Amino acid sequence: MKAFKSYFAPAKQKDTALQNVKGEKSEKKKTKHGQAHSDSSSVGDRRTSSLAPSGLGPQHSTNTLSRYSNCGDLRADVTVHSLWQDQLRRLYATSLSPWEGAILKKGRNDFVCAPADIRNVRNGLFDLVCQLNVSCAITMNTPVIQSIIRGVVSSGSLPYIPLMDGLRLQVLAKISDLPRCHKHQFAAFVLEPPLLVVWDDEADRILERAEGLEKNLIRYIWQDGGDEESGDDEKASPAEVTVDEITPSSLEEGKTEDRPVRLTSPVIVGMTLGLSVVCLGLGWRSLALQTMVDGDFKRLALVAVSPLTMFISLFFFLIIICDIFQIIGPISSLTSNSKNYSGQPPRRLNREHQDLPHITIQMPVYKESLAPVIRPTVISLKAAISTYELQGGTANIFVNDDGMQLLPADEALGRKEFYEEHNIGWVSRPAHNPKPEDESVKPFLRRGRFKKASNMNYCLMVSNRIEEKLKGITRGDSWSQESEDRVYTQALAQVLQEDEGRTWAEGNVRVGDYVLLIDSDTRVPRDCLLDAVSEMDASPEIAILQYSSGVMNVTESFFERAVTWFTQLIYTSIKFAVANGDIPPFVGHNAVLRWSAIQDAGSYTDEDGYEKFWSESHVSEDFDMALRLQTAGYSLRFGTYPGDGFKEGVSLTVYDELARWEKYAFGVNELPLPSLPSVVLWNNFKWIPLFSIFLGGISLHVSKALLCHFFEINIQWGATSKEVEHCNFLEEIPKIIKSFWGTFLFCFLMTGLLVAGYFFFPREWQIKTFASIYPLASVTVCHFALPVLLNPALMKFTW
Repeated sequence: MKAFKSYFAPAKQKDTALQNVKGEKSEKKKTKHGQAHSDSSSVGDRRTSSLAPSGLGPQHSTNTLSRYSNCGDLRADVTVHSLWQDQLRRLYATSLSPWEGAILKKGRNDFVCAPADIRNVRNGLFDLVCQLNVSCAITMNTPVIQSIIRGVVSSGSLPYIPLMDGLRLQVLAKISDLPRCHKHQFAAFVLEPPLLVVWDDEADRILERAEGLEKNLIRYIWQDGGDEESGDDEKASPAEVTVDEITPSSLEEGKTEDRPVRLTSPVIVGMTLGLSVVCLGLGWRSLALQTMVDGDFKRLALVAVSPLTMFISLFFFLIIICDIFQIIGPISSLTSNSKNYSGQPPRRLNREHQDLPHITIQMPVYKESLAPVIRPTVISLKAAISTYELQGGTANIFVNDDGMQLLPADEALGRKEFYEEHNIGWVSRPAHNPKPEDESVKPFLRRGRFKKASNMNYCLMVSNRIEEKLKGITRGDSWSQESEDRVYTQALAQVLQEDEGRTWAEGNVRVGDYVLLIDSDTRVPRDCLLDAVSEMDASPEIAILQYSSGVMNVTESFFERAVTWFTQLIYTSIKFAVANGDIPPFVGHNAVLRWSAIQDAGSYTDEDGYEKFWSESHVSEDFDMALRLQTAGYSLRFGTYPGDGFKEGVSLTVYDELARWEKYAFGVNELPLPSLPSVVLWNNFKWIPLFSIFLGGISLHVSKALLCHFFEINIQWGATSKEVEHCNFLEEIPKIIKSFWGTFLFCFLMTGLLVAGYFFFPREWQIKTFASIYPLASVTVCHFALPVLLNPALMKFTW
């Protein structure tokens, strides 16, 4: 590192010059339309489009571009030349080497470059970046980069370049290895020819990434050099003898972390049962006293309903006790670790002593829109994967696309191109077709009321079939990653051929040691994967690590903000309960699963004839999986140390929230014994009127779901809406009538019954007391108000 510092120390004027050059970068690059067009090249089929090309940043002047027949080509040429000019201005390139330049992706297999002559080099930079298939890439060939590469070559044993914060950047022996590098690191040092290749998903961010990487390298060099100098100073000072005693506590630190079992939750439950028994006993006392007075024993029949009364009252008494504990009880458990709760991050795995586990990010999707829903989620995932790969690990994204074969051809093609560009493996199953009209077509059933479980099962089946074929491959000493990629491609092609075109799949669909299960509208922290695998590796008995989630708002509607408040309240209650010793929940997303545990305890085979893992006969497949894993001896854990880094979307409309509650009711009723609802904290009165209407108006809908389960009536739900649908007042009225006509009919009938009971029934049958009228009137008003007052599209009165 001192050799690297020698480059900087005597050259103070050069430092100033570099700062001046970098200062010019602070303003956004401006497009010069007078620049010449660069050559474009098609790898495979060439596509032209008037849409903005992939990887482009802010659009340039629309008036100028409108004069050209193909605005996309012009934008791409101008942008790639702008990047090349910025490289030269920042001294990132010398313009003397055929291995230097900027490359931009316009569309699928369609790239442009600057300078134009680099595309003429056979198997050169242009061809290799096209194989890497990134949105944009540039090269860096500065004296700093050259000094670092010379240091790597002289050492001869450093497979990576260390960075700040324990990160490390890959080193490639030759540039021909570029297509097979760790793509999510977004950069790679190349020894032959000596240069640094940087790429990004957006052209307007790639220079910022390159500058940040250069600063990171320089900071690390100076920091490491400073440590060496301080070490020299210490050697020059008089020697001092320091004795570090090894205590039993320090020995214990090297072993498994001690996680105590919290007993506060059992105390809360015990006090809740005691309060229920006391209140029930007071009721029995009242019955006994009344019986002693009039000698009528018929009222003692009410004792028969005592179990039901106690069951209903448990929730309310639990709230009372929990509120008391939250106000005056201990709360240190929320920031510490226990058997089933992690309030502090774990000790991270040391990559120098062991290889970091491979983690697969599994994301089921349906018909969600690509740009507003899926793309932001993928960008968030790629940032997390980039950090994990820089830390020494590997990861892949596995999309279970249940809508690919149902979408129009152009939308399906857009998804395929997006998945290919972002190095995403995906599987899509056929459409639901139990009785095909064409006899040559095999029937196919998408089983389950809620199709998420059967979708994941099918995609995992395809992955397992590929693994079975790969197990039969003999791997010799000369086996390389290129050989592994080749046999994997062959195995995937064989599986698709066996399915006779019914299954669609591309990319890496293999499953790693751990699975991060997310939804299509999720955001994850940038640095979360290493903590997750470290905790799972340190606790082999843990099958599921469920993370707490924040809420991601996409609108400013009052209903979404209300659901946001309620969701945060629920997670706060779960956090308090689990931290004090309760069993953690598994909510079906933002959770890390141990793949070996799922295979061990969760697998079964039904009439479809292949191994499945998620229950297709339950609406709440996550409840079922958690029960089966715990029955098999595994444990669950709830982690809160990422804070609100994991984010999930919430229901945007009352229709989605109603469907969600129906699924909750149906799923809870599927369990042998319904568990207690999550504890609700009354710490915010803002949304009490809204939720009074909502909870008062869902009884008919929840009862429908319960009765459908009891009497085995088929009921199904679609995927929750992940994006905003703009409807005006007149469009929303027919939608409400179609969805809630039964509810409105019930409300009109009950209103008529109340009026008739007050005015028109015979005098001895008339109902005029408030206590008798209020319950039915409250239910009627809430059911009528729910689809009307809680509908932002209706309440905006937009025409």
